[in-house]
Amino acid sequence: MIVSASYRTDIPAFYGQWFRNRLRAGAAQVRNPYGGPAFTVPLTGPDVDGFVFWTRNVNPFLSVLDEVRDRTGLPFYVHLTITGYPQALDAATIPALRAMEQVATLTARYGHGTVVWRYDPVIVTSLTPPAHHRAAFASLCREAAGAVDEVVLSVAHIYRKSARNLAVAAAARPFTWSDPPAADKCRLLADLAAIAAAHGITATLCGQPELRTAGLGEARCIDADRLARIADQGGQGAPIAVARKPHRPRCGCWSSRDIGAYDSCPHGCVYCYAVASGERARRNRRSHDPQAPFLLPPLPGRKRA
Repeated sequence: MIVSASYRTDIPAFYGQWFRNRLRAGAAQVRNPYGGPAFTVPLTGPDVDGFVFWTRNVNPFLSVLDEVRDRTGLPFYVHLTITGYPQALDAATIPALRAMEQVATLTARYGHGTVVWRYDPVIVTSLTPPAHHRAAFASLCREAAGAVDEVVLSVAHIYRKSARNLAVAAAARPFTWSDPPAADKCRLLADLAAIAAAHGITATLCGQPELRTAGLGEARCIDADRLARIADQGGQGAPIAVARKPHRPRCGCWSSRDIGAYDSCPHGCVYCYAVASGERARRNRRSHDPQAPFLLPPLPGRKRA
């Protein structure tokens, strides 16, 4: 089993002490986001093959990663999202160049392949038109060259809650936003893939096969092969026997168990699919108990599986 921490929230940036406590306890309790009973996810022992972490700021989590390495001996890698969007879109993320310094830190500290850069979602607004993305992405590629082997791209999927949050933010800040035609998205993605390739970085596309274009491979964000390669650097070398069972349709991932919770990330990214209400996310962050077995407590009336 691969443990994901977490595509539902930013555990490394905001909930590192909770994860450390759960690692020492050997398991985490997880609220079922789809209405079923809560369940237990082991974090140590023979059932765990490795970890995939997702974040916009890994620095608060580095000592926890050291403990994952030393306590479990299991492979892990980090998805580090770096876009450099203006504060009107990303209210509380760290500056892009500061985040790029973390790429070098992760590679030096844990080895090649232990960080995957994410430039996603690509969102088209009056603040970030296609020309902005081409220029900003090229600048970031120059910083990332030699430190990462993959950059994951996707175009923002405008869910109803995303459209609602974007509309509120656009009226307040102000800016305009759009969901371009597929042909325009493909042209932009092809240009970004070519820029990445020019810097020795492979561009992959996450979960949008209809937008696949020249130079773009299929992203496997939960990647048992990457974990196996990382394990081999430590002399372990055994393949990871995990099924190809994506967590959503049209996804190239291997099977995983995610231990995060929606509506708990206070980064304030106005397009985020994982946060329906920024105020609710901030409130959940304030009420979080790092000693609790759950990141967020189960909803009333829900039983544990």
